[in-house]
Amino acid sequence: MYTPAHFAPSDEAVDSLLHHTGAANLVTMTEDGLVATLLPFVYEPSRGEHGALHAHMARNNTQWSSPVSGEALMIVQGADAYISPSWYASKAEHGRVVPTWNYSTAHIYGELIIHDDAEWLGRHVRRLSNQHEAGMPRPWTVDEAPERFIAGQLRAIVGVELLISRVEAKTKLSQNRAPADVDGVIAGLHAAGDSASAADVERARTS
Repeated sequence: MYTPAHFAPSDEAVDSLLHHTGAANLVTMTEDGLVATLLPFVYEPSRGEHGALHAHMARNNTQWSSPVSGEALMIVQGADAYISPSWYASKAEHGRVVPTWNYSTAHIYGELIIHDDAEWLGRHVRRLSNQHEAGMPRPWTVDEAPERFIAGQLRAIVGVELLISRVEAKTKLSQNRAPADVDGVIAGLHAAGDSASAADVERARTS
């Protein structure tokens, strides 16, 4: 990944991206070429030397059963947004500004491990649902559904674990702009209703 020095994220920024992003694209090279599937995931930092991403996919999805050539890749994407040059204070000063795009992303490489047992899947789906239900007024839990129904649902999926070997990440969040331009970007994003991207720019400025 091409990453200029001013867009290189801190370890804390990468950790936050992995903990707070809901889904990622799993990309593998198979005998039929590149295959990709968007999967909700849970980050497990204690697994292996660099942590792991745990996810699941439909049993009928042949990606999990296709032999993988080399490493697998999961592409994690944070908030992203169009940045208008009209938001920059420097536009009024000299006009030498152009549009750009702000984003945070991480390319996570590693060994793909398949988990085809109910015990692993049961733990995984509980953690995944608990993670996303935590902010609900009345959080739903797996145990609220009939046991036989859940058992049937688990038989229809397989678990996938990406045991991380390396991470390439980038946070392009206006770090290369003057402070007044950054103020304009934050205000512009808030006005556009994109509070998540505005918060990312603010965090990047203060980190």
